[in-house]
Amino acid sequence: RNENCNENYTTDFIYQLYSEEGKGVFDCRKNVLGHMQQGGAPSPFDRNFGTKISAKAMQWISKKLKETYRKGKVFANTDDSVCLLGMRRRNLVFQPVAELKNETDFVHRIPKEQWWLKLRPLMKILAKYKTSYDVSDSGQLEHVAMHSPKEAETGA
Repeated sequence: RNENCNENYTTDFIYQLYSEEGKGVFDCRKNVLGHMQQGGAPSPFDRNFGTKISAKAMQWISKKLKETYRKGKVFANTDDSVCLLGMRRRNLVFQPVAELKNETDFVHRIPKEQWWLKLRPLMKILAKYKTSYDVSDSGQLEHVAMHSPKEAETGA
């Protein structure tokens, strides 16, 4: 949330709301991303990852220049001459920007398919929602409530 989106719904208010409503089921912490993104001392992982991703980008640019260089000019006029380097399933992948157009909701400035939406049923279970947990097309999950071994034997 943006700190300037509403004068009443501040970070402190939302923190207090979630802390109260958690009622011991979950706890809450405040974390303002802007403060986190300010940087500071990069970790060894950050330095290593930065080196790997920049080396991969430079290799890609060099390869594209060699492929498209003719008679002193660069003819980079194919869809894959403009790419975005990003992580996809633990791999660094170059994806043509032309392909991203089909995967992007430009009105809301988000991807059309959000990978984390598949985790919502699990989130509801962990938050102990009293709701239906339909996680498959084939049917509903049934809640099994056995209170004691005697009930299981007698079928009560």
